[in-house]
Amino acid sequence: MLDYNQPIDRARAEPPQQRSQAGFNVLELANLLWRRKVAIAAAALLGATLAVTIGKSMTPRYTATAQLYVDPRELQLVDRELTPRAQDVSGMSMVVESQARLITSNSVLLQVIQQAGLDKDPEFGGGGSASPMSSLLGLIGLQPAAPSAAEKKEVQLAALDALNRHITIRKTEKSFIVDVEVWSTDPAKAAMLANTLTSAYLAESRNSQASAARRATNDLSGRLKELRERLRSAETALATYKAQNNFVGTQDALISDQQLSASNQRLSAARAATMDAQARLDQIEASRRTAADAGANSEALQSPTIANLRAQYADARKKYAEQAGELGPRHPALRQTEKQVEDLKRAISEEIDRFAQSAKNDLTRARDFEASLNRALEAQKRQSVQLSQAAVRLRELEREADASRDVYQSFLKRSRETEEQETLNTSAARVIGEATVPQRRSFPPAMSLFAMIGFIFGALAAASWFVAAELLFAGATAPVPALARRERKPVPEKARAPEVLPAAEAPRPQQASELAEAAQALPELAAPSLQPAMVEKPLIEKPLIARLQEADVIHTLGAILATGGGVDLTRLGWPTLRPGFPLTKLLNAWRDMRAAVARRAEGKAMPVIALVGAGETTGRSVAALNFALAAARDGARVLMIDADHQAHALSNKINRPGKSEPSRFGWLSIGSKAAREIKTVNGISVLPAGEGDGSKATDAIRKAIGQARAAGGYDLVVLDGPAMPLLAGSRKLLDEVDALVAVLPTSHDINDSLEEILAGLGRAERKLVGVVLDELTPAVETRQRGRQYA
Repeated sequence: MLDYNQPIDRARAEPPQQRSQAGFNVLELANLLWRRKVAIAAAALLGATLAVTIGKSMTPRYTATAQLYVDPRELQLVDRELTPRAQDVSGMSMVVESQARLITSNSVLLQVIQQAGLDKDPEFGGGGSASPMSSLLGLIGLQPAAPSAAEKKEVQLAALDALNRHITIRKTEKSFIVDVEVWSTDPAKAAMLANTLTSAYLAESRNSQASAARRATNDLSGRLKELRERLRSAETALATYKAQNNFVGTQDALISDQQLSASNQRLSAARAATMDAQARLDQIEASRRTAADAGANSEALQSPTIANLRAQYADARKKYAEQAGELGPRHPALRQTEKQVEDLKRAISEEIDRFAQSAKNDLTRARDFEASLNRALEAQKRQSVQLSQAAVRLRELEREADASRDVYQSFLKRSRETEEQETLNTSAARVIGEATVPQRRSFPPAMSLFAMIGFIFGALAAASWFVAAELLFAGATAPVPALARRERKPVPEKARAPEVLPAAEAPRPQQASELAEAAQALPELAAPSLQPAMVEKPLIEKPLIARLQEADVIHTLGAILATGGGVDLTRLGWPTLRPGFPLTKLLNAWRDMRAAVARRAEGKAMPVIALVGAGETTGRSVAALNFALAAARDGARVLMIDADHQAHALSNKINRPGKSEPSRFGWLSIGSKAAREIKTVNGISVLPAGEGDGSKATDAIRKAIGQARAAGGYDLVVLDGPAMPLLAGSRKLLDEVDALVAVLPTSHDINDSLEEILAGLGRAERKLVGVVLDELTPAVETRQRGRQYA
């Protein structure tokens, strides 16, 4: 077993815990400050006096504040504004912030400089006072040369920069109120500048609106001439096309359409007249063919001639009837009356024949007129078809003319509106609080505050000085030179007793000189010669102890949460270190273990550390995985090898979701293609366990370590195993290991587990640098024997 009673090798660097004990504790610090209380108080008073003196020497500043109300909802004076208003709250806030930024724009500040004459004010970098050279020239009667334009521009820019530093704009949250603060060494000047700045901002706001309206008017007016010419061209082309294609008409319709409609109506009337003449002729002819009275038709009844003849005919018949009864058939009077009747009848027939001839003439005339109207209508129809085809182009020209007319009218109207808006002020910004002359200075603060700050800083400076001086004095006298320590001869136990004092009994600073003298006298003491066993037995360090607890890790669901970008060691289902977890006792202990491994490696570029444990639980593999993750988190390039060729706990986890990939150094394998190096997303490379018995697996691991050391691609090699109890091949593997860490599950008896591990290690127990108490592994078997934990 390890012999912890042997002296610790003092030639190595002391761990951080021992170095931290060289400082003061709270009680010693309080005693030191109490002894120096007079000097600290004097330094505090001196600091207060110096601070008050500095405050008195500072130039006072006076700040004047003016308040502006910047409402983004401008006055609605016309229907259409040049710029749309912000409707939502975010838009209004941006408008207010933009206006607040406009207050400190160069255009506004240049107006303030010009109005207030700041280019001649010495406070703002101006040349208010005459230079010595100009004064001398004035004494001898010479006028100094006027400054050039470049010099004036430079002075103006200097005043602009100085004024910008004197102005502070503050916007009140959730409001349209903007505070304009201006400071100056003269309170009246500060108020004047604040009021001038607000007036210049309002004037600039009005000028910008008028300038925008004027610019819009000029742009619109420039376009009006072109639009007017375009409209004139469109209307001229339309009129020319109408004249060429005989598109002549009234406002409602074309003349050709009106003529076509009239001809159609006249043709209908002519057809009706023809039909009427034909009916009258047919009636006359029918009455003539019948035996009835020919004068019984309507035309004969309406004729006065026929009516007169019919009356005479009736009288002659009556007379003939009377004479026929009185006179004989051959009587001349009867013959004369009969002849008169025949003449009248013949006259009526002739008159009716004239009516029939007149009806025929009327029918012929009606037919001729209808035919002429029909021919004219056909000609008009052909002309209408031609005009309809030409109307397509006519409508296109009309649309172009209408569009040009609408655009020209809209531009003309908008130009007149923007021209009138030049004289309108739609801004709702106004001054709600003018700046008044400040009565108190804003800087420097009250002298009482200066005195308090100086008092505190003086006391702190004096206290820090005394503490630093005490620490430097103690550090210069207490330690023993390293060369003297290495040249010391071994001394008896009594002489070495002062070196192993516990930390609680460490010597106080006032005893440093006595301990130094004793340390220098130690090499001169006579001491018996060392035994051979003591010379052969090397000096070892006491192993460090770390506790792996639930508070240090998180649990995942394994392959359910596995990422698709590669193997993630934090997604294997094992508890792993919390991401971004701050430094804990566990991480600090593991860092100290890696430092001990580096010391044991004696300058090797790639130290090898193996984690061993008793039993067949996965606690050792979990501890090895988290040990490698902690090293990778500190920036180390880690190669992790599964050296447990029996359980293969790490290999089974990695091979399930993983996929091997070659590194930039080529393939690194353990005996077979299935056990090639696997790159992970955690900056750790993993070599799974190889196939074969223990001896072959051990030889393959040793070969892989040699390859990795030759390639130089890793800073640390972590072995998961070998498993306990050790076989012959596993013992050969421990010869390649620089240090060992024992993993002890707290579910078992810790002392028994450690004794079992030490007994299995044999002479390799001297490589043990740390012990990890695994509190994560559940209890599988209880083997408590009533002993206390280590």
